[in-house]
Amino acid sequence: MKTFYITTAIDYVNGSPHLGHAYEKVLTDVIARFRRLMGDNVYFLTGVDEHGQKVQQTAKKRGIPPQQFCDEVSEEFRAVCKKLNISNDDFIRTTEERHKKVVCQILQQLFDKGEIYKAEYKGFYSTRQEQFLQDKDRNPDGRWPEIFGEVTEITESNYFFKLASYQDWLIEFLKKNENFVFPRYRQKQVLEFLSEPLNDLCISRPKDRLEWGITLPFDDNFVTYVWFDALVNYYSAVIDKPGLWPADFHVIGKDILVPPHAVYWPIMLKACGLEAPKSLLAHGWWSINGTKMSKSTGNFVEPIAFADQYGVDALRYFLIREMSVGQDSDFSLQQFLIRYNSELANNLGNLVNRTLNMTNRFSAGVVPAAEVSEEPEQALKALWEKTRDEVIPLCEGFQFHIALERTFAFITATNAYIETRAPWKLGKSAEAKDQALLKTSLATMAEALRLGVALLPAVMPETTVKINGVLGYTAGAVWKDELIWGSRLTGSKVAATAILFPRPQTEPKAG
Repeated sequence: MKTFYITTAIDYVNGSPHLGHAYEKVLTDVIARFRRLMGDNVYFLTGVDEHGQKVQQTAKKRGIPPQQFCDEVSEEFRAVCKKLNISNDDFIRTTEERHKKVVCQILQQLFDKGEIYKAEYKGFYSTRQEQFLQDKDRNPDGRWPEIFGEVTEITESNYFFKLASYQDWLIEFLKKNENFVFPRYRQKQVLEFLSEPLNDLCISRPKDRLEWGITLPFDDNFVTYVWFDALVNYYSAVIDKPGLWPADFHVIGKDILVPPHAVYWPIMLKACGLEAPKSLLAHGWWSINGTKMSKSTGNFVEPIAFADQYGVDALRYFLIREMSVGQDSDFSLQQFLIRYNSELANNLGNLVNRTLNMTNRFSAGVVPAAEVSEEPEQALKALWEKTRDEVIPLCEGFQFHIALERTFAFITATNAYIETRAPWKLGKSAEAKDQALLKTSLATMAEALRLGVALLPAVMPETTVKINGVLGYTAGAVWKDELIWGSRLTGSKVAATAILFPRPQTEPKAG
């Protein structure tokens, strides 16, 4: 069984979870669930990043110890994972001893090898981003970009990692590994970044400025730079699990691709004699109602509350259906409700209830065996095989939004098949031919529904289980076997009805 190790970025605990955090968790979960369906032995890691100046400052403002603050916010992120049915195998916190131990081992190893040295530094520092800046980071007008917040000039002694000496190696590595970053055009952005000389990386902060961090093992007057600490989580979580490293994918936001994940991390690993991760998947950002997310202006989606109101699987479906992986997308209640009503309620939900209703009405609630196979059935079966054969490679290439589009096109075609066969008319006829067609149509509806739903467990796990349940069916252990058109439901007793997607109480505002 192939091992597949996938991670999300670890979320910084300076704020509560928002839609962007939820999307990254759901996207990674969909990939993990899909790989499990394909037979891989998946290990899925997520967690939180708990050190740094912003955490120290926020805890101080609240008048509580930093660890207490981290404990509280960490639970909020755990709650989002639980609510959204995220199937992670581990949840790491950078304040855990298992993590701090590995960070110190790596720091000491690099220091002993001469890869870390001490020097005085004078330059500009962004508290918001917790990083030193260079003149090339300025806007053309000489001002600092808003993302850096307040920038101050400081002079202090610090420890530096010899990042620059690995620049040529990294460029060569990226040229040899053209699929290291997905989407591929973002790999070009990394190479563009590397067209300018790298500076060595400041990997410490003096304790008189920052206490909340991992103490350097070779100088207890300093703590570790938060990025040097945080990136190590991907390795520290699995160091005692043979066969998992290197990671297959780190799923991250595009804003932390360069330089942390695409420059610092592979160079850190190279310096330690460890393999780089196989790939980085950099996803896009969500705006809300066409503008940037902002809690202060109320332009904000709280994931747990939204899932409570509209359903977990409905939210998961929208996030994956609406965004092309790697691109940006916009979240609006109006667009959500359009997809909810047209695709989930009126298409999938309608097919479920028509199947249950007519099976109960014309076959005593038991799925009959198909007795004939004519053009309508053959056409639907051919469409199924085409859909199945397209969806699997689409999912392998992270084109989940197109895979869902194709899946729901098949569900639409199944509803159209019902209109063509019109079982309600066949049920009124006493002729043997019509009765045979009636049984065939009921069996075909049920089988097409089962198959369509068999493409949904990675995105909509709860809904898949519910629909199989009302069909009186339990899916087998081998997923690909479930994708073969057959007669598995013959003799199954179906439920009377199912309300999967109740009409939301909140409707979109006019205009």
